[in-house]
Amino acid sequence: MIPVQNPRKILALAVSVWLCATAPSFGADPAAADSPRGMVVSPEAHASRVGAEVLAEGGTAADAAVAVAFALAVTNPQAGGIGGGGFLLYRDEHGNHTALDFRETAPEGLTPDRFVDESGKPVPGLSLETGLAVGVPGVVAGLAEIHERWGVLPWKRLIEPAIGLARDGFPVYPDLVRAYGSAEKRLRLDERATAIFLPGAGVPLRGRILEQPQLAATLERIARRGRAGFYEGPVAQALVATVQARGGVMELTDLGAYEVVEREPVRGTYRGYRVVSFPPPSSGGIILLQMLAMLERFEMPEGYGASDTIHLMAEIQRRAFADRSKWLGDPDHVDVPVERLLDSAYVASRASTIDRSRATPSSEILPGAPAAEGSDTAHFSVADRSGRAASLTTTLNTSFGSGIVAAGTGIVLNNEMDDFSLAPGVPNVYGLVGGEANAVRPRKRPLSSMTPTIVEYAETGKRPFLVLGSPGGPRIINAVFQVLVNVIDHGMELQEAVNAPRVHHQWIPDLISYEERALPADVRRALRAMGHSLATYERIGNVNAIGADENGHWLGAADPRKGGAATGQP
Repeated sequence: MIPVQNPRKILALAVSVWLCATAPSFGADPAAADSPRGMVVSPEAHASRVGAEVLAEGGTAADAAVAVAFALAVTNPQAGGIGGGGFLLYRDEHGNHTALDFRETAPEGLTPDRFVDESGKPVPGLSLETGLAVGVPGVVAGLAEIHERWGVLPWKRLIEPAIGLARDGFPVYPDLVRAYGSAEKRLRLDERATAIFLPGAGVPLRGRILEQPQLAATLERIARRGRAGFYEGPVAQALVATVQARGGVMELTDLGAYEVVEREPVRGTYRGYRVVSFPPPSSGGIILLQMLAMLERFEMPEGYGASDTIHLMAEIQRRAFADRSKWLGDPDHVDVPVERLLDSAYVASRASTIDRSRATPSSEILPGAPAAEGSDTAHFSVADRSGRAASLTTTLNTSFGSGIVAAGTGIVLNNEMDDFSLAPGVPNVYGLVGGEANAVRPRKRPLSSMTPTIVEYAETGKRPFLVLGSPGGPRIINAVFQVLVNVIDHGMELQEAVNAPRVHHQWIPDLISYEERALPADVRRALRAMGHSLATYERIGNVNAIGADENGHWLGAADPRKGGAATGQP
């Protein structure tokens, strides 16, 4: 068991009983893996096994992360492809943390007017399913950087499993079937995507073998040539030609100029634990730390699942997401007031506006004014025997991204440009509203909700307490937030904390989304009486987490919402 501060035994028992009665029917839970050596938790079983095998061969957490990411590009094509971008939060054997940003960038020729009509309103579909939607991919550059910094096994060795999976194929699994269904219309707009993923009249059935020979050839080129195998030569040329043929403006020079950026992680504390997360252009780390700081000012005597607790969590989420809409963007292009947003006095002022008995309408909650000084994604977590840890999230934005496959390569391209604020007050596909800080600019990186996070014990010299993250657009942040609170405040075992039903509020729209069966009828009545609007949502995040107990054993917890797998190093 992961130790928690001030465990409440009676409450924990009540929580367990309540969870058994209300847990969403996501299917059978994967067994929580346990290993003293190393652990991999990812959204797909083949990829988790690939990572565990790399660890068993003496690879570091970085080696395993590279291998898992390439494997997911094959087996999780709806979210984990090399045609997208991502973030890595890495902990080395000395306890030092590094944040690597390989988020997609806007091409040099992309300007805000490309997405709007004469009246300034966004043209439907341009930022989602055309060449204009595609940002310059960063995954291959990011993985090459990870390997160069921390890898010990040969680069080619780390890509070989992905090549085999692409060439020989693997059985289509339930979550991939669901992804096909949700993205079918967009995929059928592209003949290459249709040929690969939807070869028949309908959606492929579970168990069909998905082979991707063109992607295998692309991965072989990357294995031979490193990042140059993607950003130069035939693959780069095919990518640019495909994007331009679908109305985009990307050039070979955009690919050649792509750079991975090292950023300073954001840090905070919560009830005695040290929390390290990702900085802008991710909004996740700042919003997570802000919410934890607000929550720490309150007691939660009612415990998990009570209407008062859900109300408090929603009001905290509402205020943090309001700040997200105004202040956060790419720090290379705008001034993001990170320290001021996390300042204790500012956080206290935001928390002080919470009424414990009444919902505050979002129309009354404006983004705060911190005083001046004086989207579909795939997340996996890896840990090794030396205490190194990788929390890595990749994304194509929506399921299968733009639905466009680069000719002859098998690469599914992202639609990340929809993550920019295309016009003031106009929400993106996830309902998020942004401002000038997240406006489209050439070479700029759109704001993200990805929240790769590592939580440390107060004492140094120990293995990390938690390594976690999630896919799910804006729901990522609240999913990570709730798993942390479930473990630290509610005394749950890690797998129980991951499985527990979740709620979500993002300021606009002004409602609490909740997983079906997450809120009993009496809790729903109480929340409505407080003034909350409620709506069910199928799945809120998909947290894949690793924890370490006091004895240094790694505990892996895969989220059953998408059928992931936790695999310990043998």
